[in-house]
Amino acid sequence: MTLPLLITPEVEAALAAGRPVVALESTIITHGMPYPQNLEMARTVEDTIREAGAVPATIAVMGGQIRIGLDAAALEALAQTPGDQVMKLSRADLAACIALGRTGATTVAATMICAALAGIRVFATGGIGGVHRGAETSFDISADLQELGQSPVTVVSAGAKAILDLPKTLEVLETLGVPVISFGQDQLPAFWSRESGLAAPLRMDDPAEIAAAAEMRARLGLKGGQLVVNAIPEADEIPRARMIPVVEQALAEAAEQGIAAKAVTPFLLSRIFELTEGQSLKANIALVLNNARLAARIAAALSAG
Repeated sequence: MTLPLLITPEVEAALAAGRPVVALESTIITHGMPYPQNLEMARTVEDTIREAGAVPATIAVMGGQIRIGLDAAALEALAQTPGDQVMKLSRADLAACIALGRTGATTVAATMICAALAGIRVFATGGIGGVHRGAETSFDISADLQELGQSPVTVVSAGAKAILDLPKTLEVLETLGVPVISFGQDQLPAFWSRESGLAAPLRMDDPAEIAAAAEMRARLGLKGGQLVVNAIPEADEIPRARMIPVVEQALAEAAEQGIAAKAVTPFLLSRIFELTEGQSLKANIALVLNNARLAARIAAALSAG
């Protein structure tokens, strides 16, 4: 049985010619913001990658097929589909969504799986999941971390979301053998903020170095990918000193209201949006575009060999 992969002609031609391609997730479209802002955001990210010299490949499951790249009609259709009608896919439910012919938006983990199946080696996102606070009793740890230890994709993000337990997230990534590479600075960024107070395990200042490290992992036969953490531009950040009390307040409110499991992250992000008077969303958009530009440069370096 052949894989249910549907690759757009643009992406297929780029892969066949060895040109740079950057994968993009789709949960930011279906669960990140309302229509038509989500469609505008998706188009802007794709345009940013093209301007940086690479081909974008937004990934989603539609009609039981893994779509590698979405044409204009498919992108608009996905953007207009209500979030409650779209499965939020990770490794655990990707196959079921395809088998049932459902529509699904890919998280970091599912996007990595699909990108690797298509031969795409670089993926740009906003932030990865990680170890949730209180995980020592809840065992709430994102599947994104395990996937970084399995799928050979370089993931460019602004770090793990600042609502998470960042020191424990780093510990788990180290245990899984995932290189965490900070681009252009010694500190680990914290999503909306450039600094987390934590030293990054590795620092690289040139996309070609990141590409070379990915190539060497492949030559050594090491499983998994790389996590590149790319600090949000200084002009767009919400400084750590301001974000810490905002995050703590949102976490306290979630605990008071008994919000748990998969409902936690959407609640926290919504509350942080309110507490920052919308600045968190503006910062989120800025960091996604910044990551897209860096991912395109890394993909170009990989293509150049």
